[in-house]
Amino acid sequence: MTVIGSRDQGADVTSGGEGRGEVGGRGTGAATEDFLAHRNLLFTVAYEMLGSAADAEDVLQETWLRWAGVDLAEVRDRRAYLVRITTRQALTRLRTLGRRKESYVGSWLPEPLLTSPDVAEDVELADSVSMAMMLVMETLAPTERAVFVLREVFDVGYDEIAEAVGKSPTAVRQIAHRARAHVAARRPRGALSPQRTRHVLDAFRRAVETGDLQGLLDVLAPDVILLGDGGGIKQAVLRPVVGADKVARLLHGGLRKVPAALTLRPALVNGGPALVLHLDGELDSVLAIRVDDGLVTGLYAVRNPEKLSHMEQEIPLRR
Repeated sequence: MTVIGSRDQGADVTSGGEGRGEVGGRGTGAATEDFLAHRNLLFTVAYEMLGSAADAEDVLQETWLRWAGVDLAEVRDRRAYLVRITTRQALTRLRTLGRRKESYVGSWLPEPLLTSPDVAEDVELADSVSMAMMLVMETLAPTERAVFVLREVFDVGYDEIAEAVGKSPTAVRQIAHRARAHVAARRPRGALSPQRTRHVLDAFRRAVETGDLQGLLDVLAPDVILLGDGGGIKQAVLRPVVGADKVARLLHGGLRKVPAALTLRPALVNGGPALVLHLDGELDSVLAIRVDDGLVTGLYAVRNPEKLSHMEQEIPLRR
C-alpha cells in the first residue's frame, strides 16, 4: 500500500505540497483535494493545541491516514470531519507531550514559527498563536485546551466540539466557560498598534546591538519576564528572570561575552515581533517579544536547535 504523505516519498500531501499518489490502489481524488484545501487550518488547530510544529505535522500525517480511508459519501461536512479527526489525534499526542515536558531541562517554550504579515493582520489569530498566549494555554488541561482553541479561536459549534472531544454538548459548554475564565485571568495585556510596537522593537534592538544598558532599562517594563529554552542542548536561563534591572543586566552582560559576530534581524514570529539572532552567520536563537503599554513585558528566547527548523520559510496559518 502506498500512502500519500509518508516521510520517504517526495509527494507529501501533509506538507502542503502538490504531490499526487494513491491509497490502497484508489486515486486520491476528492479526499486529497479536501485535505489540501483545509491543510493550513488543520495545521493551525494542531499547533495551537500542541505548541510544536513537528508534532502538529505528525498529527496531520495521522489525520490523512484516517481521512484517506473514509467513505466520503457518508460525510456531510468534510471540513468539520477533518477538524474532528485532527482534534482527536492532537489530544492523544498532547497527553504524551505532557509527560515529556515533565522531564524537560529548563523552561519549555512553544516552537517558534516564522509567519507572514497576513497572520499579524488577523488580530485574534495572532494573539492566539503568540508565545505569551500559547504559554497561558499550556496551563489548561488537554480537553480544556482543545475546547478553548476550537471555540474561542475557530468558532466551532458546541455540538461539533462535543463530537471531537467525546463529551456531551452540555459538558463542553461548562468546559468552555471554565477554560475561558482561566485564560482571562492570565491573559496578557492588550497589545499596541503595529506602528508603536515597531518603535519599541527598534529601540530595544538598538539598545541590545550597542550594549546600551540604560537604553534597555528605558524600554523594559518593571515586571518584564525573560524565559529561555535551550532544551538541555544549548545554554539558556533555566528559570524565569523577572524585573527590568535583572533582565537588562543579563542581556547586557551576556551579549558582551559572545565571542562570535552577532547579528539581529527583525521578523514576524507567531504573528508578533521578534528578533532572529545569528552568530557568525549561523542561526542561534529566536527572541519573541511581547510589547504592552509602550514597554517590553515579555521576552521568549528559544535556543533549542530542535525547535528552530521552521524558521527557514513562512508557515501559513489559517482560521
